[in-house]
Amino acid sequence: MKRDERGVAYPSPLVMLSVIAVAMAGVAFVATKDQPEQERRVETVASTPTPTPEAAPEPAPAPEPPPEPEKPAVERGKIYVEVYNNTGIKGLAASTAEKISGAGWQVVGTDNWVGTIPAPTVYFPQRLKAAAELLALDLGFQRVQPAVAPMKQDRLTVILTG
Repeated sequence: MKRDERGVAYPSPLVMLSVIAVAMAGVAFVATKDQPEQERRVETVASTPTPTPEAAPEPAPAPEPPPEPEKPAVERGKIYVEVYNNTGIKGLAASTAEKISGAGWQVVGTDNWVGTIPAPTVYFPQRLKAAAELLALDLGFQRVQPAVAPMKQDRLTVILTG
């Protein structure tokens, strides 16, 4: 007798559970198909208004919330900034550095950056976050990120992209 390679393939447990779930949903649909929806009316009990005295004392004014601690003002001239060009445009870092210096920042260097940066970005060490946000505002940048190696931790780093 010749042996056959044919056989029965049993479905995996996941397929079996799916078939059972679909069958149960069908049974539930058929069982509840002709039942009317049950609506309930919710009534609120009206209370009788209580008379108020003619001369009611005025409530004490709400205490004012404590003022938010003021952020220290950023002194642009005391913050070091490095500008890097990540484009093929020659002189972009230098011209941007002039713009930054004109706004009062202290530019300490310009150079080219090699790497992939998705958008023009101001990078900051944690203590200079407020300054980075202000510099980004001055430059019209949308992106401000924490500094990463090999960036220096005592200054802001501006990377220009195309």
